[in-house]
Amino acid sequence: MGVVRLASYNLHKCVGPDGRRDPGRVIDVLNALEADVVALQEADRRLGDRPAALPRRLVETATDLEVVGAGDGPSLGWHGNAVLVRKGTPARAVARMSLPGLEPRGGLVVEAETTAGPVRVAAVHLGLLRRDRERQLRAIRSELAGRAAMPVAILGDFNEWSLRRGMEALDGGFRVIAPGRSFHALHPMAHLDRIALCGGFACEDAGVHDTAAARAASDHLPVWAEVRAA
Repeated sequence: MGVVRLASYNLHKCVGPDGRRDPGRVIDVLNALEADVVALQEADRRLGDRPAALPRRLVETATDLEVVGAGDGPSLGWHGNAVLVRKGTPARAVARMSLPGLEPRGGLVVEAETTAGPVRVAAVHLGLLRRDRERQLRAIRSELAGRAAMPVAILGDFNEWSLRRGMEALDGGFRVIAPGRSFHALHPMAHLDRIALCGGFACEDAGVHDTAAARAASDHLPVWAEVRAA
């Protein structure tokens, strides 16, 4: 089995710290990540029919990635969550999750046949309140547990500032990786973006993609992990 590179990136609707919306800057960061599977957050705008903040056609023409599970509407994903896989990777969306909490949140579950074997990815953006995040993690875990055995990665903006608390709902099965300080992009201080692994995944390396381009493209820096099926 080979190594697969997973990444998570909160696009902030393609608005950088300078207040300017520029999908092209996000595209440059995605290309530099060289990931096999990418979970995006805030890939769509929140109002109306949630049009994509990152145009699907731009992804398809300017990267080696393609969108999985976007549906027929204007959105790139579901509740702002989207999944990209390297072109030519067999992949399908298997679930759209509506998550409990004070504000509307969701998640997208995708299965892909990667060089490391079959992978199930949940792309999520958890709530601002810890009690909501705990309920959301339990709901995500329940959704994933009801499916056939497969290496699993939960990728996303977990919105958890603490490195000691808040992930208890994933105890007893998941290894939660906080690759580094990913927020705020200009002055990184919080490990908000994380990757949780289970089902035989071994993490060989992980980190934050901290470059001048990434600091300009969004208020979050992308995180990544290189994993192998054990």
